Amino acid sequence: MTSRLDPLLRPLPRTVHPGAWWLWALAMASCASRTTNPLLLIMILAVCGYVVVRRRSDAPWALAFRMYLLLGAFVVTLRVAFRIVFGGGQGSIVLFTLPQIPLPEWAAGIRLFGPVAAEQLLGGAYDGLRLATMLVCVGAANALANPKRMLKALPGALYEIGTAVVVALSVAPQLVESVQRVRRARRLRAGGQTGARALRGILIPVLEDAVNRSLALAAAMASHGYGRTGRISPRTRLLTGFLVLTGLLGVCAGLYGVMDASTPRYLGAPMLLAGLAVATTGFLIGGRRLRRTRYRPDRWRPGEAAVVLSGLSAATLLYLTTKVDAADLYPSLTPLTWPEIGTLPALGILLGALPAWLAPPPVLEQGAYEEESTSTRTGAGEHGRTAITKEPAA
Repeated sequence: MTSRLDPLLRPLPRTVHPGAWWLWALAMASCASRTTNPLLLIMILAVCGYVVVRRRSDAPWALAFRMYLLLGAFVVTLRVAFRIVFGGGQGSIVLFTLPQIPLPEWAAGIRLFGPVAAEQLLGGAYDGLRLATMLVCVGAANALANPKRMLKALPGALYEIGTAVVVALSVAPQLVESVQRVRRARRLRAGGQTGARALRGILIPVLEDAVNRSLALAAAMASHGYGRTGRISPRTRLLTGFLVLTGLLGVCAGLYGVMDASTPRYLGAPMLLAGLAVATTGFLIGGRRLRRTRYRPDRWRPGEAAVVLSGLSAATLLYLTTKVDAADLYPSLTPLTWPEIGTLPALGILLGALPAWLAPPPVLEQGAYEEESTSTRTGAGEHGRTAITKEPAA
């Protein structure tokens, strides 16, 4: 009986609110900012990758996650190379020694090459891995959230900034899609040119396609009256701008305080809440001058709440770990010790993987729905409908 009811209890494929994915990704990035333990950071990377594979769609922006992984690997390599070039000999375990380049007196305190110690290399690798993990968390949000649907969720007072941000986020995925479409068309026409000779045949159609899409988007927005403003007094406009800018500055300072455990307490959650309150007031006042309607607005449902709560639970457990036992989050380099995984931070990071099952599966445009087995369809038919599921592309 349970096996027959399982397909009926699964959430139907739909698009999750993009704000939920961004809040989850920012919470996971907050977890990464509170530790330099490579084992925990690798767990966060694995959780983000697994959620992306399970819940990403086949849209162009879903292909951006691989680029963020490559960017993260480049960041780690750059940090380690930086420690080697500018001196990494502060440690008891010297791995190798490079010829040191003498510098003038005005550059005292800076060293080029010389002895390289294991403690400094591991310190650079830990810091680079932490930054790379935060970048991958942002990449997960870009791969899961539809940037165009974010435009509808933004407050009315930020429609100008929101338009610029959405266009900027969607340019790279559109270029990738255009390149794939042009290359597919060239293969169908049996194009024999490769390398630099084929650049002209690919670059010009891609740029032309991108310009045509931008013009079509602008025409569609103008025809729908997007950004139409009403009359508002200069005093109200000035008050709105002051509240929005002040609130956003407070939010930035509060986020920095929440992510950095070494900052004073008033720069953390209190500053963040105060900034959100001031910015919300400015948004409400500024939204009165806009006249717009929303066709099929994105609503928050239990799936979105589960995504956000899983990320907040992970961030909360990592925050409690800094108060209970911070040694598990920051492995010692002097003396050099092997990093260990604590129960509380590991449990928190694993909670961040719950959206892979709790979030509704995405709607795939190119893939086809897969029906259950014959027995499952028969059992579902007894309840009045046939269960159809749709698995995301790997």
